[in-house]
Parts: sequence; C-alpha cells; structure tokens
Amino acid sequence: MVKAAQDGLLTCGGVPVVPLDRSVDPDAVLSLGHSGGTLLGKRYTDDSNGVEILCVKAGEGSLGLDGEQLTIKTAKALPSSD
Repeated sequence: MVKAAQDGLLTCGGVPVVPLDRSVDPDAVLSLGHSGGTLLGKRYTDDSNGVEILCVKAGEGSLGLDGEQLTIKTAKALPSSD
C-alpha cells in the first residue's frame, strides 16, 4: 500500500520496485547502504515528502524514495490519564 503526496522513484534495496503482476529483474542486486531490511506490517515514511508505505513482505532491502531512506513510522504517544 502506498500513500504519497507527490510522485517519486520508490526503491527497495536500491532497486526500483515493480507492480505485483510483473517479475523482478533477475540481475537486480541489493545495493550497499540499502540493506537495512524491512519488517512485515510496519509503515515506512518520510515526513518531508508525505509518503507512507505499508510493508507487505519482509526482506533484506530497505525502502527509499528518490534516494532517501524511509524510516519506520512510530506510534503517537497517548495523553496521560492522570
């Protein structure tokens, strides 16, 4: 699932992602510096450009948009109930 405020090149492991109905390039190699991994069910975001990605398949490659690494979205803190 992708939610974005603007277009950009989405990558995983430094390689452009492809639609589910297309096969991955067999010559694609995990790029150095893009091997931080992704976790199933986590949302990855970059607040500066408004993109949010839901990871539906875990792997070794980290997600990026236009060369910038995405970070795991953290939950908002709930107000205290004192």
